Amino acid sequence: MSRVVADITISLDGFVTGPDAGPEAGLGRGGERLHAWVASNHEVDRTVLERSTAATGAVVMGRHLFDVVDSPYGWNDERGYGADQAATPPFFVVTSSRPESVRLAATHDFTFVLDGPAAAVELARSAAGERDVYVMGGAQVVRGCLEAGVVDELRLHLSPLVLGSGTSLFEGAGRRLLTQREVLVSPLATHLSYDVGD
Repeated sequence: MSRVVADITISLDGFVTGPDAGPEAGLGRGGERLHAWVASNHEVDRTVLERSTAATGAVVMGRHLFDVVDSPYGWNDERGYGADQAATPPFFVVTSSRPESVRLAATHDFTFVLDGPAAAVELARSAAGERDVYVMGGAQVVRGCLEAGVVDELRLHLSPLVLGSGTSLFEGAGRRLLTQREVLVSPLATHLSYDVGD
């Protein structure tokens, strides 16, 4: 059965980007090292990335993240969803307004959802079939999906990095009980999987 997986990389001090994140610097100042594990050839990192990409039936993302991946500095034919695997599942973008144009429209299927994260997950579930829905970020969309109670599993890729400031994943989040399912460790990340409770 299809699951909804919130999947995001985070620093030791709880940030998913450094300060000043935007289309030209998606991970903010100093945030590039967060995703070092994605480019790693370490067996653990490759297994985590390949397994997640293969399981993805649809993806939910926020508008800020969409603006990063669709910018000239974002995804291309060699790097996209799943890093070097550049997978192209359908994407559902949580936004308050549709963009005027989409650079990646010829190669990617983006649906812009104006009714919030839970509505985006519902549409993504229909598109995913038996495969999983991945909520890839940013922080606001992951929090919104957790708060709406639509996430089955939370996967955190804990980077051995202290950023000091940036975009906090859990700032303002409510209490949530998690049950640890799996811990995989490489030199560049500790990959943590949790079942999400009430």
